[in-house]
Amino acid sequence: MKALLLSLVLLPLAALAQAPTIEISGANFRPLPVAVPAPLTQNEGGKKLASAFDTSFSFDLAASGILQVLDRKSFTADATEGMTAGSIKFSRWADVGAEALVKVSLAQDGGVLRGELRLFNVGTGREDLKVAKDAPADDASLLAHRLADALYRHFTREPSPFLSRITYVRKSGQNRDIVVADWDGGNPQTLTKGGINILPALTPDGAQVAFTTYRRGQPDIFVQKPGGEARSLVAEGQMVTGAAYSPDGKRLAYALAEGESAQIYVANADGSGAKAVTDTPYGLNTSPAWSPDGKRLAFVSNRGGSPQVYVMNADGSGVRRLTFQGNYNQTPDWSPRGDLIAFTARDERNAFDLFTVNVETGKVTRLTQDQGNNEEPAFSPNGRLIIFTSTRNGGTQLFVMTADGNNQLPLRSEKGTLLTPDWAPLAQAE
Repeated sequence: MKALLLSLVLLPLAALAQAPTIEISGANFRPLPVAVPAPLTQNEGGKKLASAFDTSFSFDLAASGILQVLDRKSFTADATEGMTAGSIKFSRWADVGAEALVKVSLAQDGGVLRGELRLFNVGTGREDLKVAKDAPADDASLLAHRLADALYRHFTREPSPFLSRITYVRKSGQNRDIVVADWDGGNPQTLTKGGINILPALTPDGAQVAFTTYRRGQPDIFVQKPGGEARSLVAEGQMVTGAAYSPDGKRLAYALAEGESAQIYVANADGSGAKAVTDTPYGLNTSPAWSPDGKRLAFVSNRGGSPQVYVMNADGSGVRRLTFQGNYNQTPDWSPRGDLIAFTARDERNAFDLFTVNVETGKVTRLTQDQGNNEEPAFSPNGRLIIFTSTRNGGTQLFVMTADGNNQLPLRSEKGTLLTPDWAPLAQAE
């Protein structure tokens, strides 16, 4: 599998300065080596919140896939060095291999935490970016995500995933509860309390979660806002599972078991107007996932004898088998970039690993191997990262990696058995 390749190119001269852009696709260079010293603090409030900020900010940059964040233990610069180019000894940063330097200053102003970020080109000593953001003082991680997003946008000219939300299932004994959290697993909020609640799916804006629940005996689909009450969305008196919202949030796809078969249905977002879009007697069709333009669905079907990934138009026409390797492929997730579908496959050793398949060519790329079971991929809103579950460290944890399988890191999520993550298709507004 190819490693993540990055190309550092220069835009044409602007009136004031040149801005480096990291081109993530079709690239030739390694991630940009960047030094990120601990944040400077301007008052006692900023000092108290610096650790929480730094933990989130450092993780964002490390997981981004575009930056090689250098180990602070190697730094030789004065820890009290200032925020301006005139106060920085750039030779000290060049000595440790840094090509870019990120400085952050924090100050608490009443109930607000304010942060300033400055980005420097180590080779030239030029300041390439200066940005200020703020957030509530009780949410230092939000300020971290906002500043990390500004840095990511500067380098890539596209939004980061750092302001988005995820949802997942926490297993505890016989209970399975739905949790919503920041993209990195921070600030978790538990939506349900007890019982069996599975397969959560965030609405495109991240405001609500649809999930399958057994609270009435047979599995139904409910929807709930964080802090709100759950309400029934799809209740057919039969097994209904696997809700998936269309990218525009106007439609809902799910699987409905009928006798010895299961079919894919598409309904309005409120559950009305449901219509079956598959019809395979004695066949199982499950796990619908929308294409980013909302015109097609990926799904799993055993109509060919074993579970495989298929694609079809959203009205059920044009069904095409997409995977032919392996005999047990499941949990497809369509990249927001439109080119790839990530899925789980069981290999010849009965281990589960992650793969992507190119929607047009059918080319399959392996992302994980020889590190426990790895399952249930979900793409970030920009299609650059994938969250998944892994047993490599014991138990089942949430991990993140780049879309080509590199830079695999555990999320900062809570401890326990965590399952079936989903990523909101859109990032939150600042």
